[in-house]
Amino acid sequence: MAKKRLKERMREGLFLLDGAMGSHLLAQGIKAGRALTYANIESAKIVYEIHKSYFQAGSDAVITNTFSANKFLLTRYELADKVDEINKAGAKIARDAAGEDRYVLGDLGPSGEFLEPLGNVKPDDLKAAYSKQAEALLIGGVDGFIIETMSAADEISAAIKAVRFVCGRLPVFASMAFDKVSDGFKTSMGVDVSTAISAMIEAGADAVGFNCGTISLGDYEILAGEYVAVARALKEDVAIYAEPNAGTPVLDSGRAVYRILPEDFALTVKEIYYAGVHLIGGCCGTGPEHIKAIAELLRHKKKQA
Repeated sequence: MAKKRLKERMREGLFLLDGAMGSHLLAQGIKAGRALTYANIESAKIVYEIHKSYFQAGSDAVITNTFSANKFLLTRYELADKVDEINKAGAKIARDAAGEDRYVLGDLGPSGEFLEPLGNVKPDDLKAAYSKQAEALLIGGVDGFIIETMSAADEISAAIKAVRFVCGRLPVFASMAFDKVSDGFKTSMGVDVSTAISAMIEAGADAVGFNCGTISLGDYEILAGEYVAVARALKEDVAIYAEPNAGTPVLDSGRAVYRILPEDFALTVKEIYYAGVHLIGGCCGTGPEHIKAIAELLRHKKKQA
């Protein structure tokens, strides 16, 4: 039987994304201080095995190792001429791991720069950079795109529009990273939940969400409830997704360590799921064991029901 289109599948209840990539690359010996996305060229087998481990844990889709593979960030590593190669390779590796039955989302992250007038980057240059990345991911074989960990409304709008222009009808996921402040949840650039969701929907996102940030597991549950309420009020049929961290890290010998057990992470995800968020994965501090715990908890309960 042919695989369903991603837009159709993502509306059929629980849809599991994967967890973190960077920390697992470092654990496999990829050197810190280098562009981790270059592992798509130098260490494709390692990237492939990480994707495969997530599929084995229960992920319906994996996210390509291309989060920072845009022109602006690769320039810092003197790899700006490798944008096409890194993104095509990242998509192909994930596609090979997914086979014919699972899905691949092409990952785009922040540029690391600011748009004018706050910064020096012109809107057209930013859109061109995201378009170039999206074109390479599309050639590599992705089923859709995910734009994540954004903090500025103008940047995520530009990214969504650029990807939408390239990908046509393929689904575009978009999310922002939130912190908890005195008057609610806001990104590091001061964007609140309502403004964030409005910007993403207006720009053309098929799924709006949140990922990363500096909030606790309990706060993710509260944020999920706010997201569902705001998103449904703005556009009834928009999909909502979440990629929470495994709680907040603690410093251990100068290193950030996430100590939330997979079972406890899954219990939080269950509450997020019942709040109305059915597209779920993990961000910092999560791994295949966290995805497996979610799959066992939610899919097992569904079968029993």
